[in-house]
Amino acid sequence: MEAPVESVELPAGPVTPARRYEWHDVTAVAVLSIVAVITAWCGFEASKWGGAMSISFSQASSNRVQASDANSSSRDAFQLDAMVFAQWLVAKEDGDEDLANYLESVFSPAFEKAFDAWDGETRTPFGLPEYVPPGVEEAEAFTAKADAAYQQALENNQRGDNYSLLTVMFALVLFLTAMSQRSGPAWTQRVLLFVAIGIAIIGIVIVATFPILV
Repeated sequence: MEAPVESVELPAGPVTPARRYEWHDVTAVAVLSIVAVITAWCGFEASKWGGAMSISFSQASSNRVQASDANSSSRDAFQLDAMVFAQWLVAKEDGDEDLANYLESVFSPAFEKAFDAWDGETRTPFGLPEYVPPGVEEAEAFTAKADAAYQQALENNQRGDNYSLLTVMFALVLFLTAMSQRSGPAWTQRVLLFVAIGIAIIGIVIVATFPILV
């Protein structure tokens, strides 16, 4: 009888290039997919913040126009009060009490308040804090709104720029990942992929700290 043939286990063969780089290709595809989505998100947010910036600039411009209109109204009211007060001074100088009393009766409410508080130490009541012609407070309110809207526009612009800069960072990640899949030394491919992953992680952390506008 022939002696039974003993089975011999063959040692595992060398790792083929396909098996060696399979993990590399899977990782590269995952990085490309994730980064492509995040890049699109950054572009969307940059566009939204750019729109918000335009709206804020429009609001600032509108409020400045209204502040200018209110200032014009206050100047007109001041000129009218000044003209009536000048006539009152002339009437007082001429001793015409009837005319002076009549002019006092037509003082505007804003000037009448300042006139009552006038003690004669200042040349006119116009420099007193009690004199606030109509339009002054409105102008200040509109100016404050315009300043706030302008500042908000600058902040929105900066946020949009930040997202735009991140799209450049993620584009670099895509470039490095694509280069890591080209033929070349294995160590070079691994270095390029690891650098791409490192930059991607940094970018994702930064994105997580940014405000979101939907």
